Amino acid sequence: MKKLRWQLLIIFLTGLVVGILLLNEKPDAPGVVVPEPQQGGVYSEALVGKFQRLNPVLDFYNSADRDLNRLIFSRMISFEERGIPKLELVETYGISQDGTIYNITLRPEVKWHDGKTLTSNDILFTINMIRDGEGVVPEDIRTFWTNVDVKILSENTVQFRLPEPFAPFLDYLSFGILPEHLLGNLSFDQMIDSGFNLQPIGSGPYSFEGLITENNQIQGVILRANQNYFETPPLIEQMVFRYFENSTDALKAFQDGLVQGISKIDNSILGNVLTQPQLALYTAREPRLTLIFLNLKNSEVSFFQDVNIRKALLSGLNRQKMIDKILNSQAIIADGPILPGTWAYYDGITTVEFNQLNALQLIKEAGYVLGGENSTVRAKDNIELRFELLYPDNEIHREMAVMIQQNWEALGAAVEIRGVPYSELIESYLNPRSYQAVLIDLDLSWTPDPDPYPFWDQVQATGGQNYSQWDNFVASDYLEQARITTNLIDRSLFYRNFQVVFEEELPAIPLFYPVYNFAVSKQIQGVTIGPLFDTSDRFMTVKNWYIIGPRPEITSTQVTENDDGSE
Repeated sequence: MKKLRWQLLIIFLTGLVVGILLLNEKPDAPGVVVPEPQQGGVYSEALVGKFQRLNPVLDFYNSADRDLNRLIFSRMISFEERGIPKLELVETYGISQDGTIYNITLRPEVKWHDGKTLTSNDILFTINMIRDGEGVVPEDIRTFWTNVDVKILSENTVQFRLPEPFAPFLDYLSFGILPEHLLGNLSFDQMIDSGFNLQPIGSGPYSFEGLITENNQIQGVILRANQNYFETPPLIEQMVFRYFENSTDALKAFQDGLVQGISKIDNSILGNVLTQPQLALYTAREPRLTLIFLNLKNSEVSFFQDVNIRKALLSGLNRQKMIDKILNSQAIIADGPILPGTWAYYDGITTVEFNQLNALQLIKEAGYVLGGENSTVRAKDNIELRFELLYPDNEIHREMAVMIQQNWEALGAAVEIRGVPYSELIESYLNPRSYQAVLIDLDLSWTPDPDPYPFWDQVQATGGQNYSQWDNFVASDYLEQARITTNLIDRSLFYRNFQVVFEEELPAIPLFYPVYNFAVSKQIQGVTIGPLFDTSDRFMTVKNWYIIGPRPEITSTQVTENDDGSE
């Protein structure tokens, strides 16, 4: 039921949180006085990206919008850093014995920012908008909700009937809720052009206060703490976001004193950020995995069916060097298909170190030898270790492919590398299974539930996303049982067993998970971060942020700047 959102596959892929919190002092250090959290003040951030629409049903392809929508709009269910469901708008929920019916009861005290009560009608309205969002909402999400029957049982109770048991269902309740009383008379197309998207009304911890404009262009957004928030209101009174095209411009804005934080630190400014004494860098594992799919059913590369060959290819890859040289050390070596730091990850999996001698031994044990004195390619029964590795046609992936080629040719394999445009790579090679090996990135954003079924279950080998065409009954049984089991402990055992089988069989070559960096002034305290499922997760604990030292003045509700910078 859950598919990969290929539109969001990016060229950079995705462990556990890598070093967080470069705090200037430890709270428990001798002689250090820890300041008490204080209410009030302003936090200003350089947001890398562009403003489009502040509407959670329209933000799937704009991370800058999603960051703000996370603050403005509430969700039925959110997820803590390990991917465990956390009730937000939902007060209680129940699941039928067969796992096909979910009844949720909303908190009765939740108010929209305009004072109206949030009800079941708002839930159904938002879902209907998702269903109608062709071309705007990812197709897999639209299809999912088309197959779910949603019924209002009372003002505060909603029932969801699924066509079959599906344990990851709570994932699909983590969207921002829209106000039916303000948008209920609009079609989806009308909502796209609605003024609501410029002056949104939500029910989240922050409410919309105003826009910052320059020459009739939106340059920023001002939010104010929602003092009527159904949970504890945020400590920081006002959040000001200013848009910048890239991280370099965002860093300059910090150096010029215009902002206190930078939403994204890319490799181009990482070194400079680390030299800024007043900036604290926060780092977390992204929900992305870079790996190499091997076509296990392609007769031209039958040697991929030999597990010793697959293990040799992994052991013969210097993944750490790839991370250090190409990704500026901003990634974590991957051990398997489930994101580390989550409840489903099994930490008993062994990290395979780079070991060419071990790789060569495995290849020899598989019977592949050099054909003669001048031969550089190993073969067995006249079948050479010769294959093509496809990769997304961009510079980063080209550099990766070149290093992979060098590593594997040192083992006696002949590897031809070829860059292919991303859309063609998916439609012409992966979908029809007409490839030999392919370097690819999986984007697992917005899916806190691990559910690796789409990529590895034998049912998905034809027509699904099991591109390696791995046909393992035992692994598939674990995945299928985990999908229909709602008990988290039982599910974690199924996933542990699946990961053990994956480690033994190695149907694909996991490479690494990238990390996400952002920076905040050390004047802002209470900031914590765990593994991300979306960049907006950096605001997971925003209610606890507070300011120490001098505080900037509150920004006026509407700021309009002219060409000369005057207001």
